[in-house]
Parts: sequence; structure tokens; C-alpha cells
Amino acid sequence: MSLQLNINKSAGGQSGKLGLSEAAFGKEFNEPLVHQVVIAYQAGRRAGTRAQKNRAAVRGGGAKPWRQKGSGRARAGSIRSPIFRGGGVTFPACTKDFSQKVNRSMYRAAMRSILSELYRQQRLLVVDQLSMPQPSTKGLLATLTVLGAGAVKALLVLAESEQNVELSARNLASVSVCTSREINPLNLISHEQVVLTVTAAKQIDEALQ
Repeated sequence: MSLQLNINKSAGGQSGKLGLSEAAFGKEFNEPLVHQVVIAYQAGRRAGTRAQKNRAAVRGGGAKPWRQKGSGRARAGSIRSPIFRGGGVTFPACTKDFSQKVNRSMYRAAMRSILSELYRQQRLLVVDQLSMPQPSTKGLLATLTVLGAGAVKALLVLAESEQNVELSARNLASVSVCTSREINPLNLISHEQVVLTVTAAKQIDEALQ
């Protein structure tokens, strides 16, 4: 049994129905799993590249600055000690990998769960094609308005990269563009409306079955 979505024309009107499998778009919403996968995805995007030098990493300081006894000063073995200006940091920040392990089956199950919930909430919109003869922000906004997604935060999912569409959406703060291979849990849940081309919807359906 397949689920049915209306295929909208970019110029207005409808041109039929698109059947989607229940295996990809008919699952129950698993909130704990989706939360875990989204958090793991966000953690994996963290650079973790901050770094400071400890006393071993600071250049110089090989010689003892003054003799051990007799100078009246506290003993010191290196001018790169944290107590000296130009010395190392006592507890330095170091590079860190924030990524969390998520099994492939868990990730795919979370994607199915999100897409199924978007389908139930009628936040999936299928269009026959989405292309621009030339970059035009005004033209793309007019198309989205005809589709009913012009006043909301929308994610446009294409089968392949379309430079004219990407350039047209670049000046629209509420519109994001990606291909069917680039969708992820974060961009799916962070947009109010997901606009899929027919080909992109079929590719996602086939990949998640």
C-alpha cells in the first residue's frame, strides 16, 4: 500500500498523484530516536579546533633562568612556566572531537520517522519541477507563493544541483536549497515546509526503503 501526495505544478494547479511507500513515509514518530540523532548531527558539526599551549608546547625556556639557591628568589626551572609572562597556560584548552556514534540503521530510522511526521502534518509539498531559466529571486519567490510556501521557512529539495535555483534563493533568508542526497535530520525539522521535486521524492523514497 502506498501513500498519495498531490503533484503541484510550479505555475499553479495539480498534475496528478505521487505514490510513496509506507516503509519510508508511513512510520510512527520516534521522538527519543530523532532527538538523539539530531543532537549527534549537531555535535558532529562542531569544529572543536580551539587550542592553547601548555608549558611544554611554548617555544624556549630550556635554560634555568637563575641558580637554584642563593639568589633570594623562588626557585624556577623555566621561564615558560605559567607564572611567567609568555609562559604556557596552566589548564590549556585542547582540540576535541565532539562527534557521537550513530549507527546507520538508527540514522535511517530517524529520517523515516521525520519524513513520516512531515507527511502527517501536511508539511511535504511535491512539485513537478523546480528550475529557473536564469537567477531571479523575485521569480523564485513568485513560484513559492503560487505553491503556498512563500510566507514560511521552506526547504527546497532537488534531485540534482541547480545553480540558478541556488542563486535565486541566496537572498531569501527563509529559503534553503539542497539535493536529495544532502538532506539531514536538522534541516528537515528546522523548516516549516519541505518542497520536493518529483524526482527527488522518488530518490528519497527508494533510498529509505
